[in-house]
Amino acid sequence: MVKMNKKDKIDKLFKAIADPTRREIFHVLMLASVAMSLSQISQKFEISRQGVTKHIKLLEEAGLIQTVQEGRERFCTANPTPLHEIKNWLAVYDKFWDDKIRALDQYLKQK
Repeated sequence: MVKMNKKDKIDKLFKAIADPTRREIFHVLMLASVAMSLSQISQKFEISRQGVTKHIKLLEEAGLIQTVQEGRERFCTANPTPLHEIKNWLAVYDKFWDDKIRALDQYLKQK
């Protein structure tokens, strides 16, 4: 198993959530809060099962979905934990803008 560095993880996460269909698949699995089969997931979308499988693969690579094989069927569950990487990445920019707004507020109060 190849260990990913932080930049690779964030890149994979952004790639995974960049597509609206992948975001919706993830959202469906989050709302279900139980494992769903590929067939069940495919029924919710107007794309082929193969198309859904390709989206699931990218979500898996980003760690957002875990898949388990049971007999002939694969079952998927959502794993929101990797989204913390994006939250942490964005925190730097939140602080930046908070500081800028605070400085602007202080400047305007001096006028």
